[in-house]
Amino acid sequence: MLTLYVDGDAFVNLLKPILLRAIERLSIETVVVSNKKINIGKSKYINYIIVDAGADEADHKIVEMLKEGDLVITADIPLADRVITKNAHAIDHRGALYTIDNIKQYLAMRNLMEGIRESGVITKGPKPFTPKDAQEFANQLNSFLTKYLKKR
Repeated sequence: MLTLYVDGDAFVNLLKPILLRAIERLSIETVVVSNKKINIGKSKYINYIIVDAGADEADHKIVEMLKEGDLVITADIPLADRVITKNAHAIDHRGALYTIDNIKQYLAMRNLMEGIRESGVITKGPKPFTPKDAQEFANQLNSFLTKYLKKR
């Protein structure tokens, strides 16, 4: 059965009720991993794990626990790449589904922008999160879970 992992450190508050409804409606075992206390909501299906502070500690824990076919919600593109490498699935907070076909392109763009910022160029950064982004996330999550559960 699918386990849902949430990279909790940067999880958007606007998405918490959307995710909680899906977890409860479909009885999805969920693990929220972060380096500080995060609350998606109270559910018998949610397990919260707090890891040591430090870059990528939550990512390492998710990858360690992840099984083929599981789903990870993350905005961290390097983590999504590791997830895809383990034949699992990843969705970002704005509803993008990372796949074997697109993850390297996302990673290349991320690395390019990081290089530009490191060279001293000031960039705009990510656009503000909007209700439209939340709707895109909800649609992608629902679409993924519907397809996945039909296969079972």
